[in-house]
Amino acid sequence: MNNRYPFVNGPLPYGYDALEPFIDEKTMQLHHDRHLQKYIDDLNALIEKEPMLKGMTLETMLRVWPRLPARLRIPVRNNAGGVYNHRFFFSGMKPDCGEDNGMSDNRLARALKKQFGSEKEFREQFKQAALSVFGSGYAWLVLENGRLAITTSANQNTPVTLGMIPILSIDVWEHAYYLKHYNVRAAYIDDWFSVIDRDAADRRFCAALRPNTHRG
Repeated sequence: MNNRYPFVNGPLPYGYDALEPFIDEKTMQLHHDRHLQKYIDDLNALIEKEPMLKGMTLETMLRVWPRLPARLRIPVRNNAGGVYNHRFFFSGMKPDCGEDNGMSDNRLARALKKQFGSEKEFREQFKQAALSVFGSGYAWLVLENGRLAITTSANQNTPVTLGMIPILSIDVWEHAYYLKHYNVRAAYIDDWFSVIDRDAADRRFCAALRPNTHRG
């Protein structure tokens, strides 16, 4: 998946209906093909007019946007964030995980148990964080200063801007769940736990622990 201009909306790594019954086919189609596509189109249009942005990766734009000229800060934050956040969210799920989708005995699982005490406690804290987002945004599991932490962001803000390394995220904009779960965000979060790609999260965690990574 390309990480520099011009950005392209690559296909999902699974079918639109692959996350059923937890996340419905129509939501995935609209979310990927319309919402993400709009961010990609708007980001490309912005960069086309601003040559200084053309060589930057998404991660670089998200780290430096507060230092860009004033006219670019909010558009870069919103559109680069929209592309990055959606790609990250979609790539963090997979089908056929099973309803409980419990922790594997991998490096991330052991770190989570050490940090939060148990799988149940991690889920409860992450769910509460996701429920606490007022309006639209995300809840994240991140690596910050070598420690796992749960954080949230509003709209298309991202913890990358704050120097954190994302490991896992849930999109809690209503368009991510409203067709199936209506306004019941808690039910959507419970279903999302069933489609987390824990192997992908473990790979991200292990990569984050290596020096000189995530410096796009």
